[in-house]
Amino acid sequence: MPTPLETTEPLTGVDRAWLRMDDPTNLMTIIGVVMLDQPVDHEEMKAILETRLLTIPRFRQRVVTKGAFGRHYWELDPAFDLAAHVDLVSLPEPGGDRELQDLVSSLMSVPLDSSRPLWHLHQVENHRGGTALLWRLHHCIGDGIALMLVLLSLTDLKSGRATVGTDSGDEEGWEENPLRQLFSTGPLAPDAARQHLERVMPTAVKLLTGPAETLRSLSKWKKGGASLPAFGRLAARLPDPKTLFKGTLGMEKRAAWSAGLPLEEVRLVCGHFGGTVNDVLTCAVTGGLRRYLEGKGALAKGLNLRAVVPVSLRPLEEMATLGNQFGLAFLSLPVGLGDPVERLAELRRRMTPLKKSFEPYVALQILAAIGRLPRQAQNLVVRIFGAKGTTVMTNVPGPTEVLYMAGKAIRSFMFWVPQSGRMGMGIAFASYAGEVRLGIATDTGLVADPEKIVEGFHQEFDEMLRLARGGE
Repeated sequence: MPTPLETTEPLTGVDRAWLRMDDPTNLMTIIGVVMLDQPVDHEEMKAILETRLLTIPRFRQRVVTKGAFGRHYWELDPAFDLAAHVDLVSLPEPGGDRELQDLVSSLMSVPLDSSRPLWHLHQVENHRGGTALLWRLHHCIGDGIALMLVLLSLTDLKSGRATVGTDSGDEEGWEENPLRQLFSTGPLAPDAARQHLERVMPTAVKLLTGPAETLRSLSKWKKGGASLPAFGRLAARLPDPKTLFKGTLGMEKRAAWSAGLPLEEVRLVCGHFGGTVNDVLTCAVTGGLRRYLEGKGALAKGLNLRAVVPVSLRPLEEMATLGNQFGLAFLSLPVGLGDPVERLAELRRRMTPLKKSFEPYVALQILAAIGRLPRQAQNLVVRIFGAKGTTVMTNVPGPTEVLYMAGKAIRSFMFWVPQSGRMGMGIAFASYAGEVRLGIATDTGLVADPEKIVEGFHQEFDEMLRLARGGE
């Protein structure tokens, strides 16, 4: 296995900003769960990490502080021990989704060991007859797109048993995972990177790379000219209204997720009413938020809440580069609209200008700048901009076909995003093998029962699907 370079590398301004956003009541940790349909041998799992994950230097590096100004650097952990980053746990009976949900929730407030590389894997046995791999990774390592690609690079495109102790982890005759090549061959030309991605995630490539390609096509003068008014709009935006979803945060968090929605059904709704898959999912979860507030007797007339939406600005040739390369857009959710068809149309109207907005690019520049400011100044800027939103909401399109890990089929996967800006709720959609799921994380002092929002999400989607099929 290649040895990471034993040198220090400074964190970028953006990555340092995410590192310093950590707070005991709001950890900047991305959590993902990969659910396998059969048990996995623990030693085999560690061998896969050794031969596939640890060839990426970042996963053997810790963050250290050096110099009079307290700069942060990536440095090879001289005492790196894989066993300190991987543990084996078992769910209590009956070993269902509720027990796994409890485990995910309990780990949301457990910080990663800052003296070691900032990641941990919990191999969870006794989950519905198989294994769940529960990953915790600090946001400063990379954004959701980069970390998803790392995770998928550990998988295989065909079933079988991984060969322990080989460089590739593949038996003869296996089709090599092209995403692994992203991390093993160094920087790739855009065409080569696109080819690798399209073999595993053909429908996701345009969504992942479109904004970055549009941005690259513009001159620096056009970027500069469009950035000033975009910054003005960001700065002038008023704080979001006070609701049950906003308030002082505590330590306890709660995770929940939905059953899988067949993408075929989501596209049926799209075809009938117009819009994209993301439009329909956003409409359904907005309706779920409405139902939750209504059930608590706390729905204000005409209510709008902003979702802070990450927008990937990562160029194709840098798909294998870790770190954070995304901006932020603010989407106003029409929670006050009860009719789902009317709500979908309004969401589509609001989303259209966002697709051409320079706000994500400006937000990325702001993150890069505040990461170089004193921590107190960064905290002030984060609070100001965080007050302008109520939830973080993201959509990560995944592979369209079933993948395998340690020779076992991946049944599904889900992830939860940290709530930057001291927000108390995060919403994430993840698609895989023909289905899409909603994951939601909340501060229990504000929302102790996010399962109710998930329930409302399903009810809203079912209503849209009924109408699309011609129901009365």
